[in-house]
Amino acid sequence: MELRRVVVTGLGALTPIGNSVEEYWDNLIAGACGAGPITRFDVSKFKTKFACELKNFDADNFFDRKEVRKFDRCSQYGIVCADQAVKDAGFDMTTLDLDRVGVIWASGIGGLETFATEVTAFALGDGTPRFNPFFIPKMISDITAGHISMKYGFHGPNFATVSACASSANALVDAFNYIRLGKADVFVAGGSEAAITMVGVGGFNGMHALSTRNDDPATASRPFDKDRDGFVMGEGAGAMIFEELGHALARGAKIYGEIIGGGLSADAYHITSPHPDGLGAILSMRTALADAGIPKEAIDHINTHGTSTPAGDIAEPKAIVSLFGEHAFKVNINSTKSMTGHLLGAAGAVESQSTTAGGELRLEQYIWFWRPQCHRYLYEI
Repeated sequence: MELRRVVVTGLGALTPIGNSVEEYWDNLIAGACGAGPITRFDVSKFKTKFACELKNFDADNFFDRKEVRKFDRCSQYGIVCADQAVKDAGFDMTTLDLDRVGVIWASGIGGLETFATEVTAFALGDGTPRFNPFFIPKMISDITAGHISMKYGFHGPNFATVSACASSANALVDAFNYIRLGKADVFVAGGSEAAITMVGVGGFNGMHALSTRNDDPATASRPFDKDRDGFVMGEGAGAMIFEELGHALARGAKIYGEIIGGGLSADAYHITSPHPDGLGAILSMRTALADAGIPKEAIDHINTHGTSTPAGDIAEPKAIVSLFGEHAFKVNINSTKSMTGHLLGAAGAVESQSTTAGGELRLEQYIWFWRPQCHRYLYEI
């Protein structure tokens, strides 16, 4: 069958360095860093005392009091961010076929704060199960996709992708495939995360995954640096409107870029560590190239996962060199996590925002094209 073409017609971003796509982009260009001391809870007994928190976000500016009670921060971020993207796309809701619009919204963890709050209250109580009636709906990872669809009446496919740090990247690939296979005309795709909580930070500290550079948070997220000591947790959301090309042209939509290929894979190696030779990354990049039908030499920029972890930051460059050979040394390579921190399940969608916000015309899932950005550190493999 002939596959349909898919373009990007709307963007939304809530990040530690900006609460809109424009602000996010400007701060990326400026090399701003979103890291600072954690303000949400007492960190005196925690190994890590800093993170990349979302700033100047007040839920009361977007929801009434009754609604706020129904949404975990993870959903709040997602709904607000998706609304930015829908408005940016400029749909005429009176003519849009709502049956052909879907939502795929990701989160690696979901309503972690809600879960911790409810379980703690029960544990400290007298044993009577007095749980909030919104406990389960606030906690589950797929609830944000449901809220977004109900807000606009989108009746198309609706679900969540949960694949750890790849969750929202997975959502983008799925939306891309659904549209090109003719299952829908438009998708709201992206992800949100709100894991900067006591259990989130404590849990990742228990895994020895977070940086403990408490004396200098602004330089703690240092992808590929020889002195890196773990990632810096971030939070927020990223949204993209994917649309079938003919549908977008027919309504005169502005087009940021075209999605031309995607690749997904699994290391099948370890529960937390990547394969030391980056085999899964090699496979996903090779699959994306083949799906897009372009040669390796067409790639001039790669936004890496680049988490600033000891194992990951070695495996990823190994994968790039293994796949691209000598051409790897002609490719601009960066990691925006040096500025935003690691937004976990929302990372893929958030990091894709800088691809299109800068005005470039092509991007690929897992191989993103945009104006080269430079992090502050270098590690030679």
